[in-house]
Amino acid sequence: MLGVASAKTATPEIDWWENAALYQIYPRSFQDSNDDGVGDLNGITQRLGYLKEIGITATWLSPIFTSPMADFGYDISNFTEIDPSFGTLDDFDAMLAHAKSLGIKIILDFVPNHSSDECDWFKKSVAREPGYEDFYVWHVGKHNPETNQQEPPSNWISVFGGSQWTWVHERGEFYLHQFQRKQPDLNFNNPLVRERMLEVLRFWLDRGVDGFRIDAVPHMYERQNADGSYPDEPISGWGSNASAYDYHDHIYTKDQPATVQLMYEWRDFLLQYQAEHGGATRVLLAEAYSPVETLSAYFGNGQRQGTQLPMNFQLMYLNGYSNARQVVDSIDYWMNTMWAQHQTANWVVGNHDTPRVADRMGAHKVDLLNVIVNALPGASVTYYGEEIGMSNVQTPCTEISCDARDGERTPMQWSPLRHADFSTAPSTWLPLSPDYQRFNVKTERGVARSSLQVFKAMQQLKRSAAFMAFKQPGGFSYKALTEQVLQIVR
Repeated sequence: MLGVASAKTATPEIDWWENAALYQIYPRSFQDSNDDGVGDLNGITQRLGYLKEIGITATWLSPIFTSPMADFGYDISNFTEIDPSFGTLDDFDAMLAHAKSLGIKIILDFVPNHSSDECDWFKKSVAREPGYEDFYVWHVGKHNPETNQQEPPSNWISVFGGSQWTWVHERGEFYLHQFQRKQPDLNFNNPLVRERMLEVLRFWLDRGVDGFRIDAVPHMYERQNADGSYPDEPISGWGSNASAYDYHDHIYTKDQPATVQLMYEWRDFLLQYQAEHGGATRVLLAEAYSPVETLSAYFGNGQRQGTQLPMNFQLMYLNGYSNARQVVDSIDYWMNTMWAQHQTANWVVGNHDTPRVADRMGAHKVDLLNVIVNALPGASVTYYGEEIGMSNVQTPCTEISCDARDGERTPMQWSPLRHADFSTAPSTWLPLSPDYQRFNVKTERGVARSSLQVFKAMQQLKRSAAFMAFKQPGGFSYKALTEQVLQIVR
């Protein structure tokens, strides 16, 4: 693709998020400040100067809220409290104040699709307390006359496998959970649920946060029949395991039209908040593993605005065998829709659910990916440690964690010292990479062409006048010169 910027004329003024360098922190693994082997808020505060050094605009934090940690914070029992393992609200306020003094914005992970089953809301819903009867998605199920038992209302399979429906004897009904059993889905058809979630957003906005990354956006609503039943989903043909998520085509449990409307409601709320309080734009990042055409709807429809950054995972689907033409195909898939219609782009390197670049593409391509995502127009999103070439670690099952995704969640590698200077505890919650003495911040600061130095140089370019002119006609172009050579012009 060449000269795509000329496809649409637009004002050259850009908001801060449009060319931002975003950085994801997994709080358990960034920096331990109290010697318990687990990262925390005070540890993040201690390391904020590093984010300033490498040119980061804003950092978003994986969940730090009160949680039983069945899914390490993505199962929230209180949406306005800090989990004690990370610190206190005072610690949060101190971190936020220090970030603002450095010019770094803080974006929080917002997990509205579900709560923990240990949340007071769920306990009240189980007991049918007034106002909470339909706070979650409940159904009596189907009666099987042969067994005289109630069976799930539909064949829906959870993201983690097995039925999305779990029976609660006390209530005499099934509840829906698109993820783990300990993560019951909230019912966004209930106005009280939507009101409570706006209260959560306001609570954190009032404390000074700059936006939210919305978790699991496509799963917010499900299709229900007029009689209150739920339709079975068709078989996808992608596998033979009927208990696996990919066995069905999720036409009734993903990307429902009401989900798009909900994104508009939340953007309206943030716009109203900004009108009342002033300050820079508060942003919404949407995590949605959905077609780009669907992401375009999440951004807006020309009349209403949605999430500013429906996160672009196209480059995360590449592997070690991908060539320059395939990279361009991945870029085109986004640009031909999102840029052509909205003049917006973002590029995600990795996250806490995906193997690191060094593993899925090869260590020799880490710098290439960091160059590409920072040379293309729009925002870049970097997962902690990708700027120094961290790789996945083989992690054993322990009482603390036995998650297949632990390999990309290991402690940040700060120096060649013991535990990579992440912690002074006897042990860390996940093991360090065996190559941390080579791949770490301190060592790479002293090597001219290290991954860290390449990353920092790209951030300097990203803030240059030429790179900030990406909305000017002809402001950028890219194409594959050969299968081995990708050219990006700014």
